[in-house]
Amino acid sequence: MHFDIGKMLTTTFKKYRKLRWLSAAALPCSLVLSLQAALPDEPEKAFVGTIEGESISVQGPMTARVVDGQVKTVLRSGGDVRVKSGRATIDLIEGGRIAICGPAHLSLLKSGNALTVALDSGTIHTYVDQEPSLTVYTALLQAKPLSIGGAAQDTLVGLDSQGALSVRAISGAVRIEQQLTGQSIVVPQNSDVLLLNGQLNGLHPGAGHVSCDLGELKLQQPVPQVSVPATAEEVKQHHFTDTKPNLRASSSATSADDGPTYKVYLPPMRYDANLKTQRAPDPSLIVLVRRVRVRPTLIFQGRVEGDALVAGNQAVPAVSSEVSKSTSAQSTQAKPPANNPTVVNRVRTFFRHLWDRNS
Repeated sequence: MHFDIGKMLTTTFKKYRKLRWLSAAALPCSLVLSLQAALPDEPEKAFVGTIEGESISVQGPMTARVVDGQVKTVLRSGGDVRVKSGRATIDLIEGGRIAICGPAHLSLLKSGNALTVALDSGTIHTYVDQEPSLTVYTALLQAKPLSIGGAAQDTLVGLDSQGALSVRAISGAVRIEQQLTGQSIVVPQNSDVLLLNGQLNGLHPGAGHVSCDLGELKLQQPVPQVSVPATAEEVKQHHFTDTKPNLRASSSATSADDGPTYKVYLPPMRYDANLKTQRAPDPSLIVLVRRVRVRPTLIFQGRVEGDALVAGNQAVPAVSSEVSKSTSAQSTQAKPPANNPTVVNRVRTFFRHLWDRNS
């Protein structure tokens, strides 16, 4: 048999070069696949909430999910929402809601626990219980709802085509800040103001300039807490770290209810948007009420212990008249003379003794 060595070497070299090129081309693809597998999923905090509406358009990051058997659009951070007409609602994942009344255009950005709404035009009605921390930005102003006593924040913000901003604090207060000058004011609860040209100096009463129905809220149910018994190691660690002595409470400690309580009743607060400095309340209308608990009269209850009575109440037996006369005669004879006789008796006794001697 005759073998062509050169031809065989040439064929083998061509096959080796082709295999090398295939390996070089497959290497980037494998790197891309490995990087995609190594990238973590987007965290849940980037999701804003589900949006519903009749005439809306959504651009930017979003996800379609099946919620209660229905396919809904879930907005994520960086989404752009445009409501052409009617009303749209965004049910936040924390349990609050944002109602958008068209025509309106806004963008949403979420970072951690802070949600920013960039309002370009339209009216929004926001309801936040505790989270997230909401801030509404416009071109010149920013409005941040503030909670009062841990209550929910219910705020209405509207921006018309001429740049007039209307803010209504339904529940909680609203802090409005001018982004260029840093000047800020606080709109108290149950107040409605209107700001023109982005200026805080010229406040005007809103008088219901804008309105937007929030709709039925779907409040988030609290997560049930399940307690489990502590292990022996946890009890031992708690015993070592507990440096406070277990002192018995003093029994002579007075109750907090014993002292007087004071209450101050102020007149209703008033806010006048036309005044730069609000008027102080009239001191003559302030009422101070002091309440005390009157202690009851001390009453001692008990019994007196001592010796029993010797003689009781016994009936006296009847005595005949004769026995009583004899008893009275004997008592008269047995009656001893007086221990202290008078002067006449002494003289009489002296003469009696003197006669007895002469006789």
